[in-house]
Amino acid sequence: MSVVIYTIFLYLYRWGISVASVFNKKARLWISGRKRLAEWLHQSFGNNNSPVIWMHCASLGEFEQGRPVLEALKQQYPGHKILLTFFSPSGYEIRKNYNQADWVGYLPLDTPANVKQFLDQVRPELALFVKYEYWYHFLHQLNRRNIPTLLISALFRENSIFLKSYGGFHRKMLGFFTHIFVQDAASKERLAHIVPDIKVTAAGDTRFDRVVQIADQFTPIPVIERFAKDKPFIIVAGSTWPEDEHLLSQYINKNKRNTSLIIAPHEINKEHIDEIIKYFPDAVLYSVTEQDADAALNSNILIIDNIGMLSRLYYYASVAYIGGGFNKSGIHNTLEAAVFSRPVIFGPNYRKFYEAISLIKKEGAFSYSTGNELEDEIRKLKNNPAFLEICGKNAGDFVRAGTGATAIILSYIEANLR
Repeated sequence: MSVVIYTIFLYLYRWGISVASVFNKKARLWISGRKRLAEWLHQSFGNNNSPVIWMHCASLGEFEQGRPVLEALKQQYPGHKILLTFFSPSGYEIRKNYNQADWVGYLPLDTPANVKQFLDQVRPELALFVKYEYWYHFLHQLNRRNIPTLLISALFRENSIFLKSYGGFHRKMLGFFTHIFVQDAASKERLAHIVPDIKVTAAGDTRFDRVVQIADQFTPIPVIERFAKDKPFIIVAGSTWPEDEHLLSQYINKNKRNTSLIIAPHEINKEHIDEIIKYFPDAVLYSVTEQDADAALNSNILIIDNIGMLSRLYYYASVAYIGGGFNKSGIHNTLEAAVFSRPVIFGPNYRKFYEAISLIKKEGAFSYSTGNELEDEIRKLKNNPAFLEICGKNAGDFVRAGTGATAIILSYIEANLR
């Protein structure tokens, strides 16, 4: 009965997305991206004779989490071809030209007919789902066809539906995985009464491997180099939301003589950028400095109005500020900043992110709730260079110590890939 209800819900979801597409760009992309999936599958896989490894990610964040595993598989199995799929347009649109995958596409809606068509065409030898993706018909059919299916970088919190009395349908989906790689020992322990212990490995979080990879391959950003030159104290604020920007403006506008700011907001549409400029009227836009490099030298506030460089921006920080701490969903990625041995500051909603909790315990990160608290935290770091350096080292050491998940997953695949 649960399967029937689930399938009906998917059809209703598809109808709802169609209605929303009239008003919402993201919904339109979701619909248009799936219109010719059958044709794309036939053209892409009709004449393919190479074995296929398939990785599926919900969106961009999950892709970055799975990326080190995908790229390691690409290197380890050069005779295989890589298929990368996304559920969300925000992942697909940004990574549709990703050159480490042979094909990049949308995941079809999880209906029995779509799943049969997809698996018949692709014929994957191995399937990997990243973190949170659970699709009943796909997982059921992969299991029935004896296709090894892995869940990687999974995280199971105390309130997870898999642990609820009414979570039987979701627990059934977990049973379809060949092996589950969880981020921490607590997740493994929570699954102890649901999944046989032999099928679960506490491998760690592949995001640590990814951010270390980014840091080790760092290349300078010329305009930012120019902006940062001779500026003694720079806050790099990433993935900010309006409340972050409001509180940062209170601090910066009081301390602009001796503090510089690079701000990379979560949303870069014109309306949001215009609102940020109201907070920081003396700021210049990155798009302007690309045309006029001298503009970078004539301001102490730079607004990043493009995407794709945030993970490298943190290199230029004295202190990193992570946005999202006043949202219900919580803060964004702290590891991208900490890997460069930079102290991290964020708002109060961070407690569902174990890496943020760990960084605070190790005095590599600090949380605040009010404008006065933000000013206090920055002052402590800014006025004590030795303390600033120690906190930065604490952050960097924490990230480097957390690497290794990719190697554990690859070792399992090497031992078990047929």
